[in-house]
Amino acid sequence: MGSLRRKTATKPLPGNASLITKKGEQLAQWTDRRGKRKTAPTIIGRDGLPRIVVQSGRWLAKFRDGDGILREVSTGCKDKGAAQAVLAGLERRAELIRSNVITATENAIADHAVAAIADHFDAYRQHRITQGLNRTRIRNTQSRLERLAKECGFHRLIDLSGDTLTRWLAEQLSVGMGAGTRNEYRAEMVAFANWCIRSGRLASNPFNDVPRANAKADPRRKRRALTEAELDRLLHVACFRPLAEYGRETQSVEAETVSKPKRSNWTQKPLTYDGLEAAVTLARERLAGNPEFVSKLEERGRERALVYRTLILTGLRRGELASLTIGSIELDSPTPFARLAAGDEKNRRGSDIPLRADLASELRNWIEDRRNDFDGSFAEFNALPLLSVPASLVKVLNRDLAAAGISKTDDRGRVVDVHAMRMTLATMLNKAGIAPRTAQEIMRHSDIRLTMETYTDAKMLDVSEALDSLPSLTRKADRREPVRPTAKDQNALRKFPPLFPPKAGHQGQKESFPVNSGGDLRSRSNGSRPVEKCSKPTEKALSDGVSDKALKVGAKGLEPSTSAWRTQRSPS
Repeated sequence: MGSLRRKTATKPLPGNASLITKKGEQLAQWTDRRGKRKTAPTIIGRDGLPRIVVQSGRWLAKFRDGDGILREVSTGCKDKGAAQAVLAGLERRAELIRSNVITATENAIADHAVAAIADHFDAYRQHRITQGLNRTRIRNTQSRLERLAKECGFHRLIDLSGDTLTRWLAEQLSVGMGAGTRNEYRAEMVAFANWCIRSGRLASNPFNDVPRANAKADPRRKRRALTEAELDRLLHVACFRPLAEYGRETQSVEAETVSKPKRSNWTQKPLTYDGLEAAVTLARERLAGNPEFVSKLEERGRERALVYRTLILTGLRRGELASLTIGSIELDSPTPFARLAAGDEKNRRGSDIPLRADLASELRNWIEDRRNDFDGSFAEFNALPLLSVPASLVKVLNRDLAAAGISKTDDRGRVVDVHAMRMTLATMLNKAGIAPRTAQEIMRHSDIRLTMETYTDAKMLDVSEALDSLPSLTRKADRREPVRPTAKDQNALRKFPPLFPPKAGHQGQKESFPVNSGGDLRSRSNGSRPVEKCSKPTEKALSDGVSDKALKVGAKGLEPSTSAWRTQRSPS
């Protein structure tokens, strides 16, 4: 037979407490912060000083479970009658287990169902830490789960409901939350419920039937790829803007109100691409007495341009690039590569990222320059970050884009951010004619549709040039011979001279001909078009193609090349 009790504990005497004796028992009396008089029995502690004895507000139930083990659990009840009902239910479940009516697993699920959901969130967080997941990702997951629990009223596992989550998602839609963000909240709760099933806390997932939003029909962030000319301008600005910031000219401004104290009547002019060189020259003049600071600014610009080049030519994400150390770069192997640890990669597989020859050479020079300025051991040097990639890189990129004259948002509402550099790589691979499967491997995508659809900027693909490369499909029967005038028509023309006689030296069109007369699909009628170049390039051009090996593939596109289009009719 089970029993109930309240847990007791001792605490030091409050500062305003006084000791009294009532019915032979020593008590302590004091007034709490709310002005209410309190009374509690006292005992003598180990230090010889009196301490007050306090009781828990909730009752504990002590009983033997289905395996005969004596257990003591909290009923969560302050009322003794309610606690008695909880104890009776626990004893009944123990009897059902002993009678093989329910299993021990079902009993454990019933125990977890009434526990506070915050305890399950903590256990889930510890599980993900043990998996070695990124700390930022774990923190974001915890934040989303706590918000859902608070706004949906999920206090215990027994409160989890798919209908409640569906209503919450509908409410977020009405206040303007995007489809992608709503899907992320749904995915976090589904993943948590699946973990609860694996850990024996739930029997089924209540969120399996919660519908996903159509992210394609409601995209909130549309990215675009950068063109080669824009990349040249961006790298040029990234290299020199840290120094040019100290050479910005000033311009006068009008005070907002007369009543406010006057702070300044001037401000700095924004940097422009055309005025960048003049700003750098002026900065060198202003900082002529501090050459070490000038060298530091030049080094910062060199590193920033190298960050952009590495992001574009490797497809690394910002966090992945920030996780690379000097020791993770292998430059002496036949094919230089960067070793990305599994814990730092999004898919947690770990990858060797190949480095193009020119990028590997630039990284080698960067590492050698840093080694010359480092005084520590070899192990400490290898543990240094390869590049300093700030968490607020997108803010730095926005200033570089503005100085380069590159619009942050185009006429279709698409934006350029740090992740757009990964999209730029996928688009350049497609334009270079790289096989889709090879491009998927470079991008490290699990689904080729991500590479060819989501991460490829279709607006930058030269569709008209691809159509011009197709052979002419005009049949011989459709090629009409020019009609020659008869003798009667010629006599009629002699009677009416032309109204506008041709001028001397003027020739008319002799003959028209098709753009491409057929033959091999790889032949081009108009050749490759010239690409706009930066007027003052200071960085090595990104590429005439994306990679040394990729260039050997040729511009074949997505369809296999054939020797010719067959237009002859069948003998029948």
